[in-house]
Amino acid sequence: MPHSLDAMTESVGNSTAIPAQHDQRQRFYLQDLPIRGEVVHLQQTLHTILNQKSYPLALQHLLGEMLVASALLASTLKVRGRLSLQLQGNAGLKWAMAECDHDGQLRALAEWEQHFQFTDSSSQAALHALGQGVLFINIEPEYGERYQGIVALDQPTLAQCLMQYYDLSAQIPTRLVLAAQSHAAGGILVQLLPRNEQEQEYFDDDAWRRMQILTDTVKAQELTDLPATEILYRLYHQEQLRLPESETLQFGCTCSSSRCEDALRQIGEQAVRDTLLEQNPIEMNCQFCNAEYRFTAQQALGLFGQHVS
Repeated sequence: MPHSLDAMTESVGNSTAIPAQHDQRQRFYLQDLPIRGEVVHLQQTLHTILNQKSYPLALQHLLGEMLVASALLASTLKVRGRLSLQLQGNAGLKWAMAECDHDGQLRALAEWEQHFQFTDSSSQAALHALGQGVLFINIEPEYGERYQGIVALDQPTLAQCLMQYYDLSAQIPTRLVLAAQSHAAGGILVQLLPRNEQEQEYFDDDAWRRMQILTDTVKAQELTDLPATEILYRLYHQEQLRLPESETLQFGCTCSSSRCEDALRQIGEQAVRDTLLEQNPIEMNCQFCNAEYRFTAQQALGLFGQHVS
C-alpha cells in the first residue's frame, strides 16, 4: 500500500547512523503531479558481480553505474522482460553490459585489454577507454518485438548521456544521477510524464524545474551510503510524495543446461563432433556466474538423435 514520505522518515530525518541495507529499488510519486521517480541502492549484488573478475577500479565504478542505471530504467517499462545497457568500444575497453529484468534480477560483464592502463579510477576514465564507442539500450519483452535505441556518447558521464537520450530521442524529460564505489552503488531518476489536456491546464509549471534543481543537489556519498527514504527526505522533504512498497534487487543469471544444449544444437552435429575430438567432455562456462556445464559425447551427440556405444 502506498504511504507518505513523512511517515517513513519520522525516525530517519535526524539520523546520523548508516543502517544495514538490502539491495532495493524505491519508487516515488509527487502527489497530484505527473512526476515520478526511483531510487536504487546496490551492495551485495555489486559485490557478487565484481568478484567474478579482477576488474580495474575505473571499470568497477562504470559497471556499478551501469547496473544502477539498468535497474532505474527497467522500472519504467510496463511489460515483463529485460532491459540492458551495452557499451561497445574499439580501444582499451572492448565492451561492457548490464541488465535488469522485471523481477529485479541483475547481471553485468565487461571485457578489456588486460594491459591497458586507465587514466584514473573514475567511471569517466572507463568511458574514455572505449575510444570510438557507442551505447545501446536494448528492451526485450517476453512477448513482442525487441527494441534497440542508440545513445550518443558525447557527454562526460553515463548519466548525462542517458539524460540527453531520454530528453531528445524518447522525449521524456529525465533527471538522472548515478554514483558508484567498489563497496556500493546508487542512483536516482526523476521523470516528467506525458500529460493530458486537463493535467496540462492545472500543471504547476515550476514543479519540474524545482525537482530538477533539488535532484541535482544529491551527493555521490549519499547515493552509495544512505537508504532511499533518507535520501528522499533530504531532497524533497517539502514536497508531497507517495511511496509504494520497495522492491528487492538481486544478482540473477539466465544460464542453464538447456541453454547450453540449444547452443550445441545451433552449431550443428559436425561442429560438435569436431569439438569432441579436442575436448571430451565438452565444457561450457558462464562468464556471468562462473557456472560450468559438461556434456559427454553421449550427451552431446544425443541432442542430434545419435547413439554412442
